[in-house]
Amino acid sequence: MLPIALGLILFSFLITGVLVIPFINLLYSLKLTRRVEAPKKGKIPLFDRLHDGKAGTPVGGGILLIAAVSSLFAIVFPLVSYLGVFIETAYPPHMELFVIFFTFISFGFLGLSDDLLKIFGKGKAGSIGIWFGLSRRVKFTLQCILATILSFVIYKFLGIHILHIPLLNQVIDLGWLYVPFGAFVIVSFSNAFNITDGLDGLASGLLMICLLAFIIIASESLDTPLSVFLSLWIGALIAFLYFNVWPARIFLGDTGALSFGAMLGVMGLLTGSIVALVIIGGLFVLEVASSAVQILGWKILKRPILPLAPLHHALLAIGWEEPKIVIRAWLAGLVLAILGLWLAFI
Repeated sequence: MLPIALGLILFSFLITGVLVIPFINLLYSLKLTRRVEAPKKGKIPLFDRLHDGKAGTPVGGGILLIAAVSSLFAIVFPLVSYLGVFIETAYPPHMELFVIFFTFISFGFLGLSDDLLKIFGKGKAGSIGIWFGLSRRVKFTLQCILATILSFVIYKFLGIHILHIPLLNQVIDLGWLYVPFGAFVIVSFSNAFNITDGLDGLASGLLMICLLAFIIIASESLDTPLSVFLSLWIGALIAFLYFNVWPARIFLGDTGALSFGAMLGVMGLLTGSIVALVIIGGLFVLEVASSAVQILGWKILKRPILPLAPLHHALLAIGWEEPKIVIRAWLAGLVLAILGLWLAFI
């Protein structure tokens, strides 16, 4: 599988690389660009002072990546067996393919609706400034519905209902409780990725590191469908990341952020590597934890604990340069990926 996987990465990279620049021009023509979110009158929030310089950058890289990877996967996977690869998976192949496509596309559509409202919708007054896009309650509710459907399919039709704890070598049979547990994992990583996607190249670079780790896990698990999908995803992501590093020429948008985060959670569920996922995606976990701490500070202490949340914004607020934050996060993510792989294989 390894030569095929490497070839698919290069193939996807070349196809997506050819499409990126025309797609950026298309986004400009459709006016799908980041808007200035600072209020026109009164005090400008710190977040807007730090980020409104990015206004005018095209938003919608997730649309391209989801469309490219899904299309290539639909075309390439049926041909893999003709390339000398035996299709191996512990699950019914059609149901595993359903889970992959449903996750990638359904969360993408949810994110797309949020992006369109952010760009073309009318802002609403929030507790700390103007709010654009879907309300938190609506977005969270829809995420929970989609994640519950996915988790039920994984439990009922793929037969996954256990949780493996490395080091302790414990296997916990969750039974039907796997459904809410799986939904929690999917929603958590969908939001964690979305929260992390705030600096040029930060979330995309960390995701690439996570995917490189998980393609090793998927190959070791003899999961051909997931290995092929990850190969195509990695190649497309490398092409996108070239244009997403500072100063970014294109952003993922919520279309990509919600979809990619949910897919990370699903990968952990399909490979039975939830604990490894928490370690490999440790920066995503840290980012969402810093936001939770900030919310608790406002609710309990009536004041912020961090100068700005999540963590990458706090570092930006205290004077760290954006490229420095991103590159150091990538290095930390690389170390965590190595640790997570070690845990996955012991």
